[in-house]
Amino acid sequence: MSEILRTPDERFDVLPGCPWEPRYLDDLAGFEGLRMATLDVGDASAAGEDIYLCLHGQPAWGYLYRKMIPVFEAAGGRVLVPDLYGFGRSDKPVDEATYTFDFHRRSLIAFVEREGLENATLVVHDWGGILGLTLPMDLPGRFSRLIVMNTALAGGDLPLGKGFLEWKAWVAANPDLDVARLMARACSLLSPEEAAAYGAPYPDASYKAGVRRFPELVPAAPDDPGAELSRRAREWWKTEWSGRSFMAVGMADPVLGPRAMAYVRSFIRGCPDPLEIADGGHFVPEHGELVARRALETFAGA
Repeated sequence: MSEILRTPDERFDVLPGCPWEPRYLDDLAGFEGLRMATLDVGDASAAGEDIYLCLHGQPAWGYLYRKMIPVFEAAGGRVLVPDLYGFGRSDKPVDEATYTFDFHRRSLIAFVEREGLENATLVVHDWGGILGLTLPMDLPGRFSRLIVMNTALAGGDLPLGKGFLEWKAWVAANPDLDVARLMARACSLLSPEEAAAYGAPYPDASYKAGVRRFPELVPAAPDDPGAELSRRAREWWKTEWSGRSFMAVGMADPVLGPRAMAYVRSFIRGCPDPLEIADGGHFVPEHGELVARRALETFAGA
């Protein structure tokens, strides 16, 4: 593997609302020696659906879930929030070619198997869903509940939206993308300090290979890497999923908004009407306290 960067710890000294220290794993099967950071918060004895696996997207990292974690913890849960390789406090290979759909998916499978999850709650947003929604069909018995927010399954058989194509082109033209500024523009809820926290993992452009790469990995054609897998996952959610689901939609998201999420809901068997957040943009977990609370209320009433 190419050169691997590790963000200096002092970059994470100021993380408003996120006081938890990460646990580091360097023994994931197939990824030995590559360090993954994960938050592991709450009751260590929690089991089953009281374990929440929260998967982030691009250009976010585990900091995204800081508003949901306390709600799950207060309900007696254990919350696992891994940083994907190339993001957050996890190691960052410099070579963009390292980052493939399969690379990220295999790392998540290795994480789930290492942690021994059974009947857990899967929480996904953005790329956390593009990857995460492909996991349960190949990990039987690992998940029994789903919380899904502004995401997709791209099978390469439907045209990608104009908003996404514009984002993809912008990232390609701006390799040193300013994550803090992007997050501040995308989410008016953020304070300057919170926006800066999103940019903390990336001291310069060399740390951003994983962030830059994600838009290129969205399957656009039927034979693209991950496309067939995603189509198979859509069918699985439609015909095989027997767990409980909760959906929250940021209605002001220009890329994965109401129309895209209506399609996602159409293939998740038994998915109830979503929680619609009128002023919510793409980064729905920034409304995380509301989303988590409503999700738990829904599950309790099911």
